[in-house]
Amino acid sequence: MTLPRSSINALRSNLDRALSAKDPAAIATAVDVPLRNTNVVGGPSGGNSSSTSGSVHREQLKVDGVDWSNVLNYLLDVHLAIASNDLASTYEAQSSLHSALNHNLSSTKGNWLIPGIHTVCRNTHQTAALADEYVNRNAGTRNDHKRLQSAVTLLQASYSKTLNDRVELRPNEPLSEEGSKKVGVLYIVNQLFSMYFQLNTLRPNE
Repeated sequence: MTLPRSSINALRSNLDRALSAKDPAAIATAVDVPLRNTNVVGGPSGGNSSSTSGSVHREQLKVDGVDWSNVLNYLLDVHLAIASNDLASTYEAQSSLHSALNHNLSSTKGNWLIPGIHTVCRNTHQTAALADEYVNRNAGTRNDHKRLQSAVTLLQASYSKTLNDRVELRPNEPLSEEGSKKVGVLYIVNQLFSMYFQLNTLRPNE
């Protein structure tokens, strides 16, 4: 099962245009998903993983010689999981999207992808917490936080890729193909501290 062709074409077009223009705000919008405006309530299973078998979509997207197919396909998977009201699968697809964007961040010059990375970090955090809450509620448990823990690893990778950029950080410069990825560090650190706090308070006896 995949998204309707009209939805695929619309999401692909938005991502293609944003990446072709290297427009930071448009990229952030293109990789965002409607978590705050949806009634995602659970799902048919607690742990089916789309990441173990790859994306269910098979679209191709190259921009300026860079392959963005994985980013596009996992983005489509996230939208499909949301449409299916499946929180567990939404997180699995979101985590694969995050990993794919982390990979492409390493292969691009400049910091124009940073708003997209920030959007994906926020959504990975949110979908992990929601999926853990759903699984725990339905299993009658309290201490299954493996999705939030795996999300921490993804955000740590984003943190490392921004912090270790060798380009000198010049505060207040506009995002560009020459700017430093270090500009993205603070937002990711704030997300990570929020996640660490959640894990510590969710597991008071550990």
